Amino acid sequence: MPTRIVLADDHALVRQGIKSLLEREGMQVVAEAGDGQEAVRHAESLHPDIVVMDIGMPTLNGMDAARELGRCCPKTKPILLTQHDEDQYVSEALDAGVKGYVLKNQVASDLLLAIQQVLKGQVYLSPGISGAVMAAYRSKARRPVDPLTARERQVLQLIAEGKSTKDIASLLGVSVKTAESHRSRLMQKLDIHETASLVRYAVKRGLIQV
Repeated sequence: MPTRIVLADDHALVRQGIKSLLEREGMQVVAEAGDGQEAVRHAESLHPDIVVMDIGMPTLNGMDAARELGRCCPKTKPILLTQHDEDQYVSEALDAGVKGYVLKNQVASDLLLAIQQVLKGQVYLSPGISGAVMAAYRSKARRPVDPLTARERQVLQLIAEGKSTKDIASLLGVSVKTAESHRSRLMQKLDIHETASLVRYAVKRGLIQV
């Protein structure tokens, strides 16, 4: 059986290029998605071996999509594609349960190797990522735990993307009152009460890309 993959990136041309690369190697792209929420839905219904996704996607970013996959589809392995090689992104990705972390400028050479390693139960990091990152990740000196729940992080991302409370409620399939409650709670937890400051926090945490 060919390796079954869900491919998620908000740029159709990027998806097309990666799909061609994978299919040339005999892998099967069973679904494509333009955001993390759609990727998770496809994974729940299709049970792929791997989800390959961009880290920076609208509605639900790759980090939080990986966390969702860990809850709903533990047998599906997430691989992130990203331009970020900074320690904080790599550490957070590993915390989120990501099994492969591939730098976008090395996709052609690294993605297939990452898939092979991940299918064997190993964790793959692009060679461009310093070994010091893994050492820091394994050390006791870890960064502070994010106080937000998965849903609150998603609401924060949507706020940072400029969505109104009504838009957020519609995207999440909840009432406006519930969306407002999430918004109020996350602002209280973070002690941040201005939208501009929330956007800065979301950027710092990698929830949105700039």
